[in-house]
Amino acid sequence: MTYGIPTPGKIIAVHLNYPSRIAQRGRTPEFPSYFFKPASSLAPTGGTIERPAGTELLAFEGEIALVIGEPAHRVTPEEGWKHVASITAANDFGLYDLRAADKGSNVRNKGGDGFTPIGPKAIPTAGLTQDDWRVRTWVNGELVQDDTSDTLKFPFGQLVADLSQHMTLETGDVILTGTPAGSSVVIPGDVVEVEVDAPNTPGAPTTGRLITTVTQGTTAFGDFGSKPKADDLQRIEAWGSEAEHAAAVAAGRATPLDSAAASAEAAGSSAPAAALTDEIRAQLDGVAVATVSAALRKRGYVDIFIDGVHPNHEGDRILGTAKTLRFIPFRPDLFKAHGGGFNAQKRAFDTVEAGEVLVVEARGVPSTGTVGDVLALRAQVRGAAGIVTDGGVRDFAAVQEFDIPVFSQGAHPSVLGRRHVPWETDVTIACGGAAVQPGDVIMGDRDGVIVIPPFLLAEVAAEAAAQEEADAWVADQVAAGHPVDGLFPMNAEWRAKYDAERAAKAAGGGA
Repeated sequence: MTYGIPTPGKIIAVHLNYPSRIAQRGRTPEFPSYFFKPASSLAPTGGTIERPAGTELLAFEGEIALVIGEPAHRVTPEEGWKHVASITAANDFGLYDLRAADKGSNVRNKGGDGFTPIGPKAIPTAGLTQDDWRVRTWVNGELVQDDTSDTLKFPFGQLVADLSQHMTLETGDVILTGTPAGSSVVIPGDVVEVEVDAPNTPGAPTTGRLITTVTQGTTAFGDFGSKPKADDLQRIEAWGSEAEHAAAVAAGRATPLDSAAASAEAAGSSAPAAALTDEIRAQLDGVAVATVSAALRKRGYVDIFIDGVHPNHEGDRILGTAKTLRFIPFRPDLFKAHGGGFNAQKRAFDTVEAGEVLVVEARGVPSTGTVGDVLALRAQVRGAAGIVTDGGVRDFAAVQEFDIPVFSQGAHPSVLGRRHVPWETDVTIACGGAAVQPGDVIMGDRDGVIVIPPFLLAEVAAEAAAQEEADAWVADQVAAGHPVDGLFPMNAEWRAKYDAERAAKAAGGGA
């Protein structure tokens, strides 16, 4: 027995199974594929896992583990579930730094000592179905994975049947059934907890939490084998996306991309992540969106308006960097695969960072509820600068009670699954007729919402602030009774008067 569960003769893990993870990886397997993990990788609940010296990309994967009861040999998918005696929780840890050493087999990157915590309890499957299960993972107390077995591309019975075509699954063998989206990197000091339960069944049985603490190793790898190596692709895949990696870098938890400077230069900015500085925020304070849009127009940017959206509070302004969420048109099979569990919509609202604006592509369909009170509250708690959707808002009155600015096409009571499928996050989208990329600057007021490319922000902000000051002076002249002809826009005579007044104020220390 190992930690209350029979020590398995075989530990077999599935590569990809949850639709949320499949969407994140961008490849859809036709059939399940597998790899082995050694029994020596088993670890107890309440144990530790060592991040080896010289590595940086130790990633967790919360999973539902099947424990085989009666041996299975050439069984059908319909019979497969009957051979599962119990369910428990597992954490399929892996080192992305060592993926190149044994690509596909995962021998070294997932076979290390302590890389398969399992337990702490096993739940008998009698009276329960293969669709009854939920897996959740927490890192340092924050929920990061939440999905259910009824969404799986390859159900448990199919996995048992498929494997039993080639080998006998023996009593006590364990099958790790895949991880949902939300898997990411952990660093020394982090605490990872995984729990599997059957929340909608009598008694709501649970495995309890499988707890693992990450520690730092001190023994370096020798020169007689492949050494750890991390590149930009591994960093992005390990963290989940480029945006999540960038957030981890900002929080001091990750190593910057090797090509970050080159990518920024190619995009036309030396530091896109820091484009919206405190100085520029102050510069744009009180500047109208219409004024900024005029500055963008001069530079050829005329399709930067997110059309049709209005604020849920009169007087709301919004300014922040974009985090994107994309919906696609509803289709029953796609919604079944992508609409449940920790889907793209939940991931977006659960990972939006302070100062970001969550921008939702809802295809301009107003008869949808693309955000409700719970998700809006989650975004507010995480410090988001606002939400923009070219669809509708449900629980509109409740959302209005929150402080977070929400720009939308208005209220609609529909729930998810009527017109849309939540598809992906952190990609280029089309919202209200405007192209929006993660990291773009989003600015909005009662006139509307615009998208500002980061590399243009500094010059556009400076020009718009100066124009706003000039427009205010023109308004004062009109209020004093002067006609607009020659004043708006200012001709040479009026421009000379304006410049003289500004110079006089500056010389006298006037504000």
